[in-house]
Amino acid sequence: MSEPTREQIASALQSKPPITLIPGLRRDAEPRGALPLLPRTVWDLPGGTAWVYHGEGNRGLVRPVVFADGFHTGPSSLDFVWEVMEFGDYPLISQLRRRGHDVVLVGFHERSASVLDNSRTVQAAIMQAAAEQEGDTPLAVGGFSTGGLVARHALATLEHRRVDHRTALYFSYDSPHRGAWIPIGLQAFAHYVRVLDSRFSDQINSPAARQLLWRHIEEWNGTPGQSAERATFLAEMRRVGEWPRRPRLIGVANGTGDGTGSDVPAGELALEGRGPSVSGTELHTQAPGDDERAAKLHVLTLKPHEVRTRGLPSLDGAPGGQLEGFGILADGLNALGPALGFKTDVRIRSHCFVPSVSAVDIREPDTDETLYADISALPPEDSGLDEFRLAARNEGHSLVTEELSTWIIDRLP
Repeated sequence: MSEPTREQIASALQSKPPITLIPGLRRDAEPRGALPLLPRTVWDLPGGTAWVYHGEGNRGLVRPVVFADGFHTGPSSLDFVWEVMEFGDYPLISQLRRRGHDVVLVGFHERSASVLDNSRTVQAAIMQAAAEQEGDTPLAVGGFSTGGLVARHALATLEHRRVDHRTALYFSYDSPHRGAWIPIGLQAFAHYVRVLDSRFSDQINSPAARQLLWRHIEEWNGTPGQSAERATFLAEMRRVGEWPRRPRLIGVANGTGDGTGSDVPAGELALEGRGPSVSGTELHTQAPGDDERAAKLHVLTLKPHEVRTRGLPSLDGAPGGQLEGFGILADGLNALGPALGFKTDVRIRSHCFVPSVSAVDIREPDTDETLYADISALPPEDSGLDEFRLAARNEGHSLVTEELSTWIIDRLP
């Protein structure tokens, strides 16, 4: 049997689901097999859709809680939103409705679009909720992951324009207020295989990813740094005042606050190519230092290429919300089958995605000292949030838990 050609490999890759670095349910979670409830009504918004569920006993919008969807590729999916919010560790939608809250789930036509573009969708949802609400209970507005940033910008923009948004509480759920992290080796691999299948690279280079990532590379051999899009986004946040001023600001993190990181060691081999198409490929966890190997790339090329970094901290093992980035890549490549030669061994599945210090906006994730700080020992006024809560353990990014969800619910208007 002859070896597959480069063209055959590219065609096979493009025929499979794309590799996308997104959070999901716990790997050990039991499948629920349940379907989302039909919404009471659906709002057609500029750039998106809102699915509206009334609280138990409510005939209209009485106590609206507006949730903005997080980062992904393509349009928001009601099935996926329900998987995360209802069918995971804690049934958040049901609990909110039982307590008389109306749930407004805001999705986007393109979840990887610019935060500033999707902010317009959330602004429209806020104004429609305020217009349709019965009674005088103020709104609560926030979101998961990137959705927390979108909601933050939406409220701050409305205030900057002197529009009454009628919101008393803003909340974020493991949102990367000071940046998110994808290991440089993973970013480099995505760009390295772009000639075969561009979809993985397209996600890393999408507008939202460039704005969110604390350090980004556009090409496999690029120098990690702040993207121009992130610089523009941060400047826009400063223009609108950084934070909305009217609502109380709260947030939760899926990482610990005592400085305890995960068990991911720095500078270790995380993923190794075993099949002939990727033999010699190695992806490493991030190590601090002035000349550290992040990856060795050998994918249908005559010789391997190294990716090295300088001056980056030990981000992969830091306290924070976790993402199975190395595991997602390994699973996707192994699913291609042995004929294409993409077999890999993964030794470390997960890495920190949103450091705790970023999720509660209290420090930049730029050194080991700040990443592994005991947040409880830091001045609380250093945070942009009025109040925050950290998880008892480092868990999956955006994992909906009873611990964090009930803390937010208890503070809703």
